[in-house]
Amino acid sequence: MHLHLEGNYAQGILLVFLIIVFLQSGIDKVMDWKGNLSWLKGHFAKSPFKNGVPFLLGTITVMEIASGLLCVLGLVHLLLHDNAVFALYGALVSGITLLMLLLGQRVAKDYEGAKTIVIYLVPTVLLLFLLQ
Repeated sequence: MHLHLEGNYAQGILLVFLIIVFLQSGIDKVMDWKGNLSWLKGHFAKSPFKNGVPFLLGTITVMEIASGLLCVLGLVHLLLHDNAVFALYGALVSGITLLMLLLGQRVAKDYEGAKTIVIYLVPTVLLLFLLQ
């Protein structure tokens, strides 16, 4: 078996970064659903999202796990087949997920939290650029 990573080191590292970010976050939400739900209800208590927190938490959990799994699939296909199509899908879904999280932080008026999301968005956009 020959691994195809020549010239794709940055792509591989960025995919691993997104795998860690999204699978850890998604799994944490599944494993501690009640704790996350409780915290988020307080976080969004004074926002237009206050009545939709359970649905929004479920949505973002699915998006995070999908992002992480697509990045895993993308990394495997990049390494084994020198094919970046799933990596591109993973980066794209990751970017959409981060924009959803950014919207939530902005609506909750958590501007420090929103800044943190941008820190994750920058390497994601870089990966999208590298995969084009």
